[in-house]
Amino acid sequence: MELPGASPDVDAVIAWVDGGDPAHRRKLHDFLHGAAPGEPGSPAAADPTRFSDCGEIDYCVASLLRFAPWLRTIYIVTDAQTPALIERLKGTPFEDRVRVVDHKVIFSGYEQFLPTFSSLSIEAMLWRIPGLAERFIYLNDDFQIIRPVAVEDFFRDGGVVLRGKWRATRLRRLGQRIKAALPAWLRFGKKADPASNHSAQQLTAAMVGFADRYFQVPHCPHPMRRSKLEAFLDAHPRELAANLSFRLRAPEQFLATALADHLEISMGTAIIDNRLGTLRLKPATQQESSLRRQMAKADSDANIAFACIQSLDQAGDEVRALVFEWLDRRVGKLEKLPAQ
Repeated sequence: MELPGASPDVDAVIAWVDGGDPAHRRKLHDFLHGAAPGEPGSPAAADPTRFSDCGEIDYCVASLLRFAPWLRTIYIVTDAQTPALIERLKGTPFEDRVRVVDHKVIFSGYEQFLPTFSSLSIEAMLWRIPGLAERFIYLNDDFQIIRPVAVEDFFRDGGVVLRGKWRATRLRRLGQRIKAALPAWLRFGKKADPASNHSAQQLTAAMVGFADRYFQVPHCPHPMRRSKLEAFLDAHPRELAANLSFRLRAPEQFLATALADHLEISMGTAIIDNRLGTLRLKPATQQESSLRRQMAKADSDANIAFACIQSLDQAGDEVRALVFEWLDRRVGKLEKLPAQ
């Protein structure tokens, strides 16, 4: 139920990059002083999979248009790029509902921090999109909505609906120390990512005054309010500038979605509701049988409303075809969406 006088307008924002674009590759190559992304010696934050595009954004946009038709405008934030779907939408009822916004627009006055290859830097500036609604939903381009959702699943009773759980900061730090002390064979040869999503959420919570715990949000669309981010970041210009100074994702950066979440919690305007969940697939590392089981569960479970398909570029052709076949059935192709 909306409060009297509340705006019915809600927008969606998607951050997108095509790492295969020669111009983008050249910018990253120049920033790395000639080092090839993904090669030994190049930073992990520049790994090509972070910038790859397999066409997932088509399904992201199609899912929003199909299952959240109440959205006003879908903004795609890019760096001097335009996804092919924009051309395909021309002449359709959806043409004016999907718009591209360049990094230079949201970084106006902060051009010294461009080009940037850090999603955390970009996300910290999304609230500066001209004309952005007070309430908006932020998604990565590998997210999809897979069944009908309502405004109230994200915003209701004057507040913001959050999904997740509280975690103790000290316990997580203890777990990190234990993992770091284990021999490599017990860690399967992997080191903890210091710039992980969980670490960024923990750091960001402390900025808002949550020193002993943080609200951990899983991979899902993030409802946010523009004015809350604007007020906090206008009041903390040094923190914003420090965040933008990192051109690649770094452990010192805050996470804008976590900032929005913890601001709402601190003001008593957060509504924690975990009834809707996310199907999270990792096709590059999962067995095909596991993928099929998870997709079948998502088809039958009405409480799984979102999907996140990570690093699809690293999956084999057959597995990738399997995932796209499921997305075609679950979401549908962009050009076949019925007029609304």
